Amino acid sequence: MKLKWGLSFLFFIIGLSFLTFSCYQNRVYDWDMPGYMGSVYSWEFPDDAKTAHEKVYSDIEKEASKTEFNDILHYNHANEVFYADYRAFGEQLPYYKIKIGFNAAVYVLYSLGFSGPHSVLLVNIFSYFISGLLLFYTLRFLFPKNYFIAPLLSLFIFWFPPVRDMAQNPTPDMFVFVFLMLFIISVLQKKSEILQFIFLLCCVLIRPDYVLFAMSYLFVVFVFKYFKEDKKINYSLILQGLSLAIIYVAIIKYYNYPGWKDLFYDSFLYRRPIISAEKADFTLQRYFDLLLFKLVNFKKITLSSLILVGLTFYFSKDWWTRILALLFFANIYIKFVFFPDSANLRFFLGFVLLIFIVLMDALSKKYNGFQLRKIA
Repeated sequence: MKLKWGLSFLFFIIGLSFLTFSCYQNRVYDWDMPGYMGSVYSWEFPDDAKTAHEKVYSDIEKEASKTEFNDILHYNHANEVFYADYRAFGEQLPYYKIKIGFNAAVYVLYSLGFSGPHSVLLVNIFSYFISGLLLFYTLRFLFPKNYFIAPLLSLFIFWFPPVRDMAQNPTPDMFVFVFLMLFIISVLQKKSEILQFIFLLCCVLIRPDYVLFAMSYLFVVFVFKYFKEDKKINYSLILQGLSLAIIYVAIIKYYNYPGWKDLFYDSFLYRRPIISAEKADFTLQRYFDLLLFKLVNFKKITLSSLILVGLTFYFSKDWWTRILALLFFANIYIKFVFFPDSANLRFFLGFVLLIFIVLMDALSKKYNGFQLRKIA
């Protein structure tokens, strides 16, 4: 069995290495990159915003193709202004600075000698490889007697274009997925609440909007334990929730984050070239109209997640397993309500993959890990 698992892992590593190298070769230099580089360079030049601004674009121009660089500059009018005016560029940096976990990882690679653009992209390339290892480990844990499922299913999922897109683009989504994987592993293996809290905290530090996911999980655990177990108030969970809320507020206050209304306005209605020059005003009716329009184009995520939840309910009668599936499903739409970018699956794919892992857990328990049996 050890030899078979060794060969299984070798096959998986070769496949994952090939996919990772492919992601590196097809890395994308897009209009999000200047924001993260500007955040990191502002640490290097805290009193010289103009130099930081010039370095951001000059470093990208050295590495990106002419087409990609032109796309960054001319994606919209606001991007042209950001390139021409370092003050306007600085005003939109809080959207990126609040993702301190991602920026810290970029800064570590930058300090080790990688270029700024490479540092942003390599965080995701490394995260893609690590996430693949974690998924293999999870499936091996769930199906310990079947050495086919872990490598084949892991490679299939990481070959899937939306997953590779997360690795190829300069955003924190692939990095945060590493900690989502560590979180779900700790949940399935019934690790300590503190360890789970640490992984949730890491998600919040990488993308502060994950505070909604973290708080919803802690609330569900609190209610479940109260009614299903000892009916005692778990003050540890309350303290964890308060800690995450305080950390979230501290981050957005420290970096002068404009707020959800500004983010929604700049993302879906009109990207303001100079944030301070125009208020982010829109009506609830306009918000709901856009939400409904985006919901119509959210069919792939809706259908795939509903199928996964339905299968989980079919194969498992365990209340906790069902609650986990519903919790992750609900967080897809919690995120959608606040940021209805139905065209970008990367915002929601992590939760879909968590539902998938819960389904695999349900199948493992129902069929005893799909144990291989010798033919008599």
